This record gives sequence, C-alpha cells and structure tokens, in this order.
Amino acid sequence: MRVLIDACVLYPTVMREVILGAAKLGLFEPRWSDRILEEWARATVKLGPEAEVFARGEIVMLGAQFPRAIVPVHQGQLPRLWLPDPDDIHVLAAAVSGSCDGILTMNAKDFPRDTLSEEGLARFDPDGFCCRMLEEDLLGMRGVADGILATARVMSGVDWTMRNLMKKARLPRFGKSLA
Repeated sequence: MRVLIDACVLYPTVMREVILGAAKLGLFEPRWSDRILEEWARATVKLGPEAEVFARGEIVMLGAQFPRAIVPVHQGQLPRLWLPDPDDIHVLAAAVSGSCDGILTMNAKDFPRDTLSEEGLARFDPDGFCCRMLEEDLLGMRGVADGILATARVMSGVDWTMRNLMKKARLPRFGKSLA
C-alpha cells in the first residue's frame, strides 16, 4: 500500500517516528513531495533556527532511508483538482502522481473523502492508521513504540508512560492499545 504523508503528520516528532517505523517494517510504502518536505522544514522555524537545520538533516536521512518516497507533482494535474483549501491541492496532486492508495493527514476537513474517492484515494488519520499497523504487526509496532518511548524519556528527562506519550503525540487510541 502506498500512502502519501502530509506535512502535518511529518512535523510532530513522535508521530513521524511511529509512522516511519511502520514503513521501515514494510507495512506500507511512504510517499511525499519536495513541497511537503519543505513545509515540514519551514514549520519548525517557530522552534528556532536550529530546529529548521535539524529538520533539513532529517529530510536528507529520510531520502537515504526511503529513496523511492519522493514523488514528482505533475503541474498539469493541478488545474483539474479541487479541495476546500487550494493550498492543499499539491498534496492531492502528489498522491495521484505517486499512484498512492491514500493520504495520511490530520486535516480531515481539507481532504473530503468523496473528493478523494473520485481520485481513487482514501483518507487516513494518523491514530487510526497506527492502530491498523499495530493489528498487522503487533510485535514490530510494539518494538517501534518501545524504542520511541525510551528515546523520549532520555531526551526529555520525563518518565513518560506509553499511553501519555502517545496521547501527547495525538495518537491516543494507539497508545491505549499499547498500554
């Protein structure tokens, strides 16, 4: 299954690590465009200039880990596509160009299911998607989540529980399933 990942899913660190952990397990093939990656990098600016530099480094590493993930957006498609927010049309165009099965986004209102289905696409929310990946590979996803939890504890100095960390990462059902 090919899934286009929206910038709003790539930007929160814990959410991104869970999603990409599932991709590393081979549970799905991630896709994104250069513009989506640029949106992620620019979103980190509010955390300070170092955060953007760090994000750009992560983007380079993603390119090495998932060399087939970048999809070109065919500009000729843009005029025929419609979404409630015109700024998101490039996401839909990338999903179509990448022959994706769906778009993983937190912006449900900006990606109406009926509009996506006209293009043969589904819309996935990150929490439900992670729960689905957990059903497909319980041990693998448990390992991914345990690694993220351990890293979060070390980096933050907080003794996170799995449930609380995933709730903070906007993956409450996934966290509850792991607890």
